[in-house]
Amino acid sequence: MALIPSIFGSRRSNIFDPFSLDIWDALEGFPYSSALANTPSSARQVSSLVSTRIDWKETPEAHIFRADLPGLKKEEVKVEVEEGRVLQISGERSKEQEEKNDKWHRVERRSGNFLRRFRLPENAKMDEVKASMENGVLTVTVPKEEEKKPEIKAIEISG
Repeated sequence: MALIPSIFGSRRSNIFDPFSLDIWDALEGFPYSSALANTPSSARQVSSLVSTRIDWKETPEAHIFRADLPGLKKEEVKVEVEEGRVLQISGERSKEQEEKNDKWHRVERRSGNFLRRFRLPENAKMDEVKASMENGVLTVTVPKEEEKKPEIKAIEISG
């Protein structure tokens, strides 16, 4: 799926999802990410979870978002609704405490903040958003307004 970065700020838009607002990670998918090893860890942590993947599914009744957040507790995740029908999911994974006698061989799990924003369509019921977290999977459900079907009135044909 192609992602197109905006030159007008830190927005990423998915060409298949016009409602998506996201923070664009300029280094995402960069083939020489091992070169980042010389970057201070504080700088790497700031955007380390920016690319947290979230699925957005639309059913006839609701918009459903699912995010895999292994190791996070529900207290470490925030789900907020902003003006303009924007759903924001954010949180932080704390860095594991290092003991003086520990000898690390590899560190691949990321720590730091993440933030994802989605602009919802007009039919979203923003005052009825629900969120739950089970086994490290966050599920956010945004109910939809019922589509008003046009009233059809039969006209009798006189002859």
